[in-house]
Amino acid sequence: MDKIIFAIFDNFYFIVLVRLFLAGLLGGIIGYERESMNRPAGFRTHILVCVGAALVMSTSQFIFEQYKYFTNADPARLGAQVISGIGFLGAGTIIRDGVSVRGLTTAASLWAVSCVGIAAGIGFYQGAIITTVVIYITLIVLKKMEAQFTKKKQLSILHITTKNMPGQIGAIGCVFGKHNVVIKNIEFINNDHENQVVVKFLIKIPVDVKKESIVGDLQEVKGVQKVHDE
Repeated sequence: MDKIIFAIFDNFYFIVLVRLFLAGLLGGIIGYERESMNRPAGFRTHILVCVGAALVMSTSQFIFEQYKYFTNADPARLGAQVISGIGFLGAGTIIRDGVSVRGLTTAASLWAVSCVGIAAGIGFYQGAIITTVVIYITLIVLKKMEAQFTKKKQLSILHITTKNMPGQIGAIGCVFGKHNVVIKNIEFINNDHENQVVVKFLIKIPVDVKKESIVGDLQEVKGVQKVHDE
């Protein structure tokens, strides 16, 4: 009898090992994409979230199997706490950058990865793998489609290298105003030179205005050293 019980538990532990390994692999696939984009939550973070969620569900199943004859335990209760509790980690990746907000996609990927971990942890392998594929396609393929939508909206990105001196942003803004260009976002990029700064502008250019003419006028501004688009 003891040997039978040991064999059952030994088999259960092997299954848990497979589930945790699969969760780590699937979470790593999504995390690698986020890491390559230099996002706050990258490779290791996604692996930890996915493996942790898988362990929670395996623990829930273990508790249910142990005490199902003594109490009406709900094996989904711990998993529900993971889905709601992952919000604190996702919130840490959301950053307000000027007038825009960054990190929403990474926060969503963390939440989705936790769900993948839950599926892997309970043994729903098909759902975990299919969801990982869908998430990866969303992050890679649909991002290119998103870039196409941005182009159709006449949105452009300009990097302007300029001397770091008072009134410089205002002077650059006057050039944009001359061409009726709408500034959507401004981002200051760190530079090694103390008296030089790179400013990233997200702008909306009118249909009847050529970008080349805007760039030409920007290069005439005193202190501007280089202007290039993305």
